[in-house]
Amino acid sequence: MQSTGRLILLGVNIDHCATIREARYRDYDRTHGEIVEPDPLAFAFLAERAGADGITVHPREDQRHVKRSDVLRLKEHLQVPLNMEMAATDDMVAFALKVKPTYACVVPESREEVTTEGGLDVAGQPERIERVTKALQDGGIKVSLFIDPDPAQIKASAQAGATFIELHTGAYANAYYDAGQRAEECNRLKKGAVLGHELGLTVNLGHGINYVNVAEMREVPHVHEMNIGHSIISRALLTGGEEAVREMKRRMNPGLF
Repeated sequence: MQSTGRLILLGVNIDHCATIREARYRDYDRTHGEIVEPDPLAFAFLAERAGADGITVHPREDQRHVKRSDVLRLKEHLQVPLNMEMAATDDMVAFALKVKPTYACVVPESREEVTTEGGLDVAGQPERIERVTKALQDGGIKVSLFIDPDPAQIKASAQAGATFIELHTGAYANAYYDAGQRAEECNRLKKGAVLGHELGLTVNLGHGINYVNVAEMREVPHVHEMNIGHSIISRALLTGGEEAVREMKRRMNPGLF
């Protein structure tokens, strides 16, 4: 592949580093130190050293992986921006205003799902999302909305006052080995990115992006950043974390690294 000269930033989602920790130490009385491993903060440092442009975490209501204490430690020690994914609840808004991450990405949240599935319904709850967006922005936090590449959701996101959208790439990733469906989903993402850009939104991508499909995702126009977690954590088990991050960034930006 030839470089387009357009640098796409990499946000590394470290949720599943915490998932591994919780598999063994969920009921332990501390989240790091002593015998507790792996430490998400240590993985974040590693990703930072390897060239990650930001670190993403999603402290869920049930704290199934990342704990609120993890988020506070990350904010205190990271040198790259912290992006906190969060549900649109008063409790999470209050926590975000306490943490003050650089970015907050408002996502849907269900107790049943293992990871976030589907985009936020901004069009169906415009007043609520606008209220959450304003509260976060008034606290100095840049707001992104995690949405499907649907024109109604993109327009509603702009109307809600968000400056960023993160287009949900999960449907594309799931359809990757079905040529017809894959092309359809890829086209939806491209059209969504163009519309978002035309409306003045900064466009990010996330969910299900891996070392194979990233080649096509980097062709989506106007993409500012990709947030990638599961694939990087999985590759890190085989190659080590720093190499996993560096390789993803190379594949996102061939010819630039």
